[in-house]
Amino acid sequence: MSRIQCKTCRRVGMVLCGREKCAFKRRPYAPGILDSQRKHRSSLSEYGEQMKEKQKLRHLYGLGEKQFSNYVSKINLIAARAKVNEVTALCMQLEERLDNVVYRAGMASSRALARQLVSHGHIVVNDKKITIPSATVKMGDVVAVREGSKGIKLFNQLTEKLKEATAPEWMTVDPAAFSITITARPTTITDLTIDLQKVLEFYAR
Repeated sequence: MSRIQCKTCRRVGMVLCGREKCAFKRRPYAPGILDSQRKHRSSLSEYGEQMKEKQKLRHLYGLGEKQFSNYVSKINLIAARAKVNEVTALCMQLEERLDNVVYRAGMASSRALARQLVSHGHIVVNDKKITIPSATVKMGDVVAVREGSKGIKLFNQLTEKLKEATAPEWMTVDPAAFSITITARPTTITDLTIDLQKVLEFYAR
């Protein structure tokens, strides 16, 4: 992950890059002049808080603004079909992305690496190679490492890594087979510290 991306972590106030040595861990404050050194400290407006939460979520999942806003535009339809609220509908769309599934299962140390694994053709869904990181998985889908890719360096000791990983309850991981079975729909993002309601309020303006 580049230095610029670590600056993004510092700017939004959380680790996004997935690096063990992320700059935010050493300097947990935004780039530039410290608030304590400013003559006039400024607090974020309600709009600013909403935008900050939106930027955190967008960068966390590695999405462009247009792609992210497309997810938000589909929320009412997803919520109606699944009979859930808007926050849950947003969670579903983000968590059911193929790259996120690969990351959540423990096959990749970051979503950025998971995107690379998918786009480079190392991942199959129901035995079909999928190279689109944003592809959506469904209940019953089996996500696995492509047979021809199992011997590459990236997957060294993957069995041990999958055993050690804590996968979400909506998937079942088979470490020996390098596979993931989707058993339910994700309704929450348990490790998230972002206010999703503020994200939706930003787009509702």
